[in-house]
Formats: sequence, structure tokens, C-alpha cells
Amino acid sequence: MIIEPTIQGVVARSAHPYGCEQSVLQQIDYVKKASPIKTDAKRVLILGASSGFGLAARIALAFGGPQADTIGVSFERGPSEKGTGSAGWYNNHYFKQHAESEGRIAINITGDAFSPDVRLQVIEAIETYFEGEVDLIIYSLATGVRPDYSSDDPKQWRSVIKPIGQSVEGAIVSLETDEWQPQTLEPASEQEAADTIKVMGGEDWESWIDTLINAESIAQGCQTIAFSYVGSELTHPIYLDGTLGQAKIDLHQTSHALNLKLANFDGHAYATVCKALVTKASVFIPAFTPYILALYKVMKKKGTHEGCIEQMHRLFTEQLFSPTGTHVDGERLVRIDDRELDPQVQKEVAALIEQMNADNFQQLGDYSGYKQEFLQLNGFGFPHVDYGQDVDFAQFSTESEVA
Repeated sequence: MIIEPTIQGVVARSAHPYGCEQSVLQQIDYVKKASPIKTDAKRVLILGASSGFGLAARIALAFGGPQADTIGVSFERGPSEKGTGSAGWYNNHYFKQHAESEGRIAINITGDAFSPDVRLQVIEAIETYFEGEVDLIIYSLATGVRPDYSSDDPKQWRSVIKPIGQSVEGAIVSLETDEWQPQTLEPASEQEAADTIKVMGGEDWESWIDTLINAESIAQGCQTIAFSYVGSELTHPIYLDGTLGQAKIDLHQTSHALNLKLANFDGHAYATVCKALVTKASVFIPAFTPYILALYKVMKKKGTHEGCIEQMHRLFTEQLFSPTGTHVDGERLVRIDDRELDPQVQKEVAALIEQMNADNFQQLGDYSGYKQEFLQLNGFGFPHVDYGQDVDFAQFSTESEVA
């Protein structure tokens, strides 16, 4: 089967396995050549391990110095008669293949991380492969829906990306048609804001840590981190001051509660603030695309642009596992968004956004880089991959791995 990129709006409907392998290999190559990460965290659980920061963190810790063994949880689908499968599924497949070739333990658990069944599978895997304890828990779930497994009622909470209090005007770019699409976002209702916090706040993170504490799966000195975003004043109306920002504030507050709980194990919990990047989640944020287009243009020109793997390497070497201790700001947040928020960068980004419109956004912003990153998230756009070759899906197993 010949696989071509299929995009509907800002959603990829196809993924190329060989391109996904190339993405994994490029990240492995980066951390192997970079300065080594120095930490005793050798048994790592990643919740949301199949793409973005979760995948990059897994690669950095497995190949970048610690040679960590990992358990990765993600909700992905393999190839079937219905389609090519998701990029995250191939990322998991190839990560496991390359990690095991270098002697690492790499367990992929495929399923809904909110479900009790998956939690039981994780605890069983920790018992089987990690001698019953984990040293580091990375919470990197990105989803729009959270089922309520606490009752027989099949309720689901759904997050929304909306401002709070007043409408916001902005634009999104269709990756399908390469068109600038102006939008007016109406404010969220109180219920929508509350549901977004349920899905994307800190409640599930805390529930996972409680589950692991109760299962006696927490090692002495265990740490946990969750990824967040704050952004600049240019994005605050749609992000920090909106439903997403309220959820992230809840996540930050949860880190303090978890820090107290892990203190019983001489451990810590931190929310980690990352920079704006093209991810499967960020392309959905209305009014955010012009900012990323301008940010990429400015930061690449200055030589300060970072992707997920560069961010994770710097997080582990200069912040979380720094020889001088973990660095936090006044709110106990670990910040690796410092280069994005550099005042000169923001000044130049603001000037570009002021000029940007439907006629010139591809010239003023880094749209070619933006779209290439999106394609590469799904295994396309890698120069050394022969996309004309036939892909035989028989080589892939779609079974959920717990062994």
C-alpha cells in the first residue's frame, strides 16, 4: 500500500510508519550527541507517551544518559482495514524496537489512561519489570474527552478552547487548504470552563499518584512532572485567561499538593512550563496559529528555536536534574519557556502579528516550517524516506503490549 498524507482541516487522517521511525531515530540521534542527562531515575512511567513532549521525554531518558527503562501509556490505534493507524502507534512500535535493541525495557500499554483497567495493567507492569517501584512519573496526557469511570452512568466531560468573560477574534489556518480563516470565539459557559478543568486540570494527575502510592509503587526519591504552558501577553486572551489557562492553573496548584504527598518519599512534584510548539493539540487552538507562525520565524532567525526533544533535553540537564538542584520560579514552576518569552523575541513577534493577514501570513510567518512539522508529526515530509515504496502492514502487530 502506498500511503499519502491526508489532512482534513487540522486533523491528519493518515500516518506513515517509516516516517514515524525516522522521527524517533532523529530524536534518538540528538540526545545521544548532546550532553548526557545525569539522574538516578532509571524506572520511568510516562502517561501520554506516544507523541510530543511525552515521547521526547521517553527518548531523552532512554537514550540520553540515564539509559532508563520505561513504561509508556497511550491511547492509539494500529493499522486495520479501516485505515493506516495513528502516528503515535508507530512511534510506540519503533521506540520499543530501538530501545530493546540497546538493552532497555520498553513496555507499551495501549488504552485509556483514565480507566481503572489501564491502572491495573500499569501496576502489574511495575511489579513485573520495575521490581515494584517507579523513580519518575511523567504526566503528558493531551485529550479533549475524559470518561467518568467512577459511576455506572456513561458520562463524559469534554474540554473546550474558549475565552472567559468576553469574545476573542483571531484566526486559524487550515492545513488542508493552506487558508487563513478568521474566527470569533464566544466566551465559555461556567459549565464548559468547569468541564475543561476536569479534563485538562490536575485531578487525574493527582489520582494517578494516589493510585501508585496506595499500590506501594513509589520509590524513595520519586519525582513527578506534568507539562504546562503559560505563554506571553499576546496569547493570554485565548490561552491563560481562557478555559485552557484555568485548567493549567489547576494543574499548577495540584503540583503543590502532590509535592507534599511525595515529601513522604523524599520526592517532589513539579509543573513544567514549555514553549509553544506545533503539536497535535496546539493546531486546534483558535487564534494561536498566527502567534506560532511569527514565533517560529523570529526564534529560528535568532537560532533559539527548540523542538520537543531539545526542550526535554534542556529540561532534564539544566532544570530538573541540574547539578545545582531543580530550578523553579516564584510559583514553584519549572520554566523552559524562557527563550520564547525573551522580551526582544516577543517584541519582534508582536510586530509580525500586527502585519499578518490572509494575504501575507505565509510570507511573514514561518508557515512552511509550521506545516512541515505538522506533516512530520504524522510521518511525512522526511527527505530520506521513500514515500513511493509499498508498505506491508503484516509486519506490524496491533496487540496491546503489557509484556
